[in-house]
Amino acid sequence: MKQQECSRRRPPFFDIHEECGVCGVYGHPEAANLTYLGLYALQHRGQEGAGICSSDGKTVYLEKSLGLVADIFSEKRLKRLPGNLAIGHNRYSTAGGGGLKNVQPLLANYALGSIAIAHNGNLVNADTLRAKLEQKGAIFQSSADSETILHLIARAKDLSPQERIAGAIQQVLGAFSVLFMTENELIAVRDPYGVRPLALGSIDGAYVVASETCAFDLIGAEYIRDIEPGEMIIINENGIESRMILHSERKAFCIFEFIYFSRPDSYIFNHLNVNRIRKAFGHELARTAPVDADIVIPVPDSGVPAAIGYAEESNLPFDFGLIRNHYVGRTFIEPKQSIRHFGVKIKLNPVRHILRNKRVVVVDDSIVRGTTSKKIVKMLREVGGAKEVHMRISSPPTTAPCYYGIDTPTRQELIASSHMVDEIRRYITADSLAYLTISGMKSLIPNPQDYCTACFDNHYPIHFPGEEKAQMELVFT
Repeated sequence: MKQQECSRRRPPFFDIHEECGVCGVYGHPEAANLTYLGLYALQHRGQEGAGICSSDGKTVYLEKSLGLVADIFSEKRLKRLPGNLAIGHNRYSTAGGGGLKNVQPLLANYALGSIAIAHNGNLVNADTLRAKLEQKGAIFQSSADSETILHLIARAKDLSPQERIAGAIQQVLGAFSVLFMTENELIAVRDPYGVRPLALGSIDGAYVVASETCAFDLIGAEYIRDIEPGEMIIINENGIESRMILHSERKAFCIFEFIYFSRPDSYIFNHLNVNRIRKAFGHELARTAPVDADIVIPVPDSGVPAAIGYAEESNLPFDFGLIRNHYVGRTFIEPKQSIRHFGVKIKLNPVRHILRNKRVVVVDDSIVRGTTSKKIVKMLREVGGAKEVHMRISSPPTTAPCYYGIDTPTRQELIASSHMVDEIRRYITADSLAYLTISGMKSLIPNPQDYCTACFDNHYPIHFPGEEKAQMELVFT
């Protein structure tokens, strides 16, 4: 079975990460500048590289590079992106299949002109389609599954660009919130399950499409609505046209967008506020897993709202007992002489006067391999001086990998796939450990049947090659 689009090289304290963020603007004289700001707001969704395509109606321009958005797009570089139409993409860090060739947007020239694509998600049948295309003579320039869509578009005959895009999208399976750009059109498509968020907004008579509404907030755009699952919207000089081109019997919004990936100030999946949901998870966790303690602290940043909710429900004081270094780069040089807890200390450091001799509740969003949690618990005791450390997780145990665009380890690496809660507690050396229950989590979300919870319950809503093997792995794990 195919792993995610490519393997990841990351410091050992990073566990789960999103793939990408997308943003597009149509009808604004500063389209590239607004797209740049949108990508800046979406930086959390990808930090390896970023790119922007723009069009002046005749020519499509492309600028992309490895690095962070603010480092890539200087004023000089943005001036090389003229026109009132642009799309942009943030990519998460990769190793074997990474590098500049996989940074999006991907731009291609074909019979009808130029077309660019920016894709958030993962196509579960990309390998099969790629093999068939290569047998027919297609030459791929990258290892990104998104390039498969471009080849499908280029090979369609006697069709308009919109019809070619619709036909290509109807051949792919998986999770995709994707933007296309021609010389004079912006086209957005969301998979029929709605796995990844995608929203439509407006500013000064122009239109904006982005992965999260936090991009709208930064540029002063007004949220209009979500792109519907299975919907394709075409934005051009005639306005907006909507077509439903894909259908499924159910929706499968990614529950981890609420738990970890999306920014707390964003509104996703029919305009639900991420911060509010995370706080509700903390309240529920405190109701179902209370503990006698002196203080509640989060593992920043994603654990903060849930920790606040836990503290409010428990009537315990809340404080920042762990301080995060927000300027950790993609790589760092470890000292030749070993430093205790170096891997986690490069990112987090305890505040001794807050923790010393205290019974501490630590709230985090998830436990994946368990190695990070173990280092945090030991550091809180040995460096912070905590008397007791009680771990509370604002999501259920992660027992299964994701095949829909999230960088998760294999099933064998997920500690909860083969260990009971008390075994995990002993491994991370916490005084107690409790997770949010699946039923408790679902009780806090409107229409919970519309969410994908496969990483917790192994019920995959979108079938994929090798699924039977994956289920056998579960049986014998």
